[in-house]
Amino acid sequence: MASSLEQRDSGPKRRNIVDLSTIVADIHRLNHEIERFELKYGVMSETFYEAYRDGEEPADDACVFDFEKWAGLYEVWLDRRRVYTDEIQRLRAQHHSLSKIIQPVGV
Repeated sequence: MASSLEQRDSGPKRRNIVDLSTIVADIHRLNHEIERFELKYGVMSETFYEAYRDGEEPADDACVFDFEKWAGLYEVWLDRRRVYTDEIQRLRAQHHSLSKIIQPVGV
């Protein structure tokens, strides 16, 4: 999987610029994986994760692995959404407009 950070030159300083297209691709991949659990168990991830965080366990021990995987995917999804939001806010502050940022990605 491609790195979500790439090094770019910005004059005398070097800094990390988050690759938005990679973050968006990650979020969509995670959405797809998470959706399978939501459909299988009949609840949205937010509802599931609240119960999971509160220590609730599945009635069927056979579901433990699913719950652990689902929780892990959801945590990564939450992190990627946070990274995306942070980067959009940074770009807005830097460019005052996203019109130059919103461009087709190698389709």
